Amino acid sequence: MVTLLNKISNTPFVRNAIEDKADLSAFREKPSFRVLGGVSAIAFSYVLGWPMVGLMGIISLKTGNTWFAVIGGPAFYGLSHLVFMAGMVLSGAEYSLIFLRWLTRVTMESLIERFGT
Repeated sequence: MVTLLNKISNTPFVRNAIEDKADLSAFREKPSFRVLGGVSAIAFSYVLGWPMVGLMGIISLKTGNTWFAVIGGPAFYGLSHLVFMAGMVLSGAEYSLIFLRWLTRVTMESLIERFGT
């Protein structure tokens, strides 16, 4: 475990995250309209996903028309995937990278403290 931890801690991403004391201070700034739109699209995609597939199944059972489930379910699921991807593009990778650097630093510092490398 110590050998693996040493190898991981020597990668440039981990070294930079620890040396720079990566934190979440960027989240204190007000997000741009684009980021808010992207996060809203991601949240909306969850409403379009499985809940709508389930609703199409219920409508199919109530009406006796299986085409609601056969066509409507996959159509809404595909649409939710497209909305999710659009939200990811709008939000960008900036905040994800900030969070990942912080999480990497916190995790590695905890593991190094625990296993003493």
